[in-house]
Amino acid sequence: MSYAIPETYMDQNELECFLVLTEELHFGRTATRLRLSRARVSQLIQKLERRVGAPLFTRTSRSVALTVLGGRLRDDLEPHYRGIESALARAVASARGIEGVLHVGFSTPLAGEMVMKATERLRSTHPELAVEVCEVPLSDPYGMLRRGDFDLQLTDFPVHEDDLTRGPTLLAEDRVLAVAAGHPLAGRDTVTLEDLAGVALLTIAGDIPAYWLEHQLPTRTPSGRPIEQGPAVTNFQEALMLVAGGGGALLAGAHVALYHGRPGISYVPVVGDRPLGYGLMWRSGGGNRAIELFGRTAREIARDMAPADPRRAVPD
Repeated sequence: MSYAIPETYMDQNELECFLVLTEELHFGRTATRLRLSRARVSQLIQKLERRVGAPLFTRTSRSVALTVLGGRLRDDLEPHYRGIESALARAVASARGIEGVLHVGFSTPLAGEMVMKATERLRSTHPELAVEVCEVPLSDPYGMLRRGDFDLQLTDFPVHEDDLTRGPTLLAEDRVLAVAAGHPLAGRDTVTLEDLAGVALLTIAGDIPAYWLEHQLPTRTPSGRPIEQGPAVTNFQEALMLVAGGGGALLAGAHVALYHGRPGISYVPVVGDRPLGYGLMWRSGGGNRAIELFGRTAREIARDMAPADPRRAVPD
């Protein structure tokens, strides 16, 4: 028996290209995500628009935007497309035996939010895989992963460990300087790393790589002036208590101001600094299909989270 293909038939390439372009609103980024040429992306969209009979996007030399019709088509198509993707993923997971328990660590509240969102999504798309989540100790950032307590962890970079493999940067954020409310810098709109020359900066006690400490808690300003080292802490609550009591300042990710706002502490944005990056890491040679699945889901979550807060934008 043969079937006639209706004129409104949309093939897989057109559908995926259309939905990705509705997210990116940029032909170059869409081409990169789909591993196609920009010309091929344009060709697929034009083919779909001819099939529909009207423009789905408006294009200028500077921007791409959905038309009203394009937005309606996206809203109608997306839930069905995601449902097909989920159904196929569940079938593939069953065929490959992706099941059991995956233990995932997270280093900061921002990383924890991302891990929990990925866990919730996997709970609906891959119920055969259980994910257990635990916070990584501030004073021992890699020990639990090395001992096998975690299968992987979402952590703040840099990571340069021979026995650990890191994935790509998924999220990035600017930094803030946490100081006591009465500190001279508390009333500033912004500070720079040069301003840290007059600040006693808290550090971290424990098994911490020197390169990580220097990146997160520098000992010198960009011009080479020394930064005073304040008390060493072993956990984040201890650090906040010291900051509030005037015992030192803390350099941290911008999300800390959202998750740890409290009386007695002012958070001042740091400008002119490299953003902090976050990504997954696991034991070298210890990858498996469950880790790959979590990594793909985490990348999807990162794209969803990025537009909500400019500090979480994924770097190019």
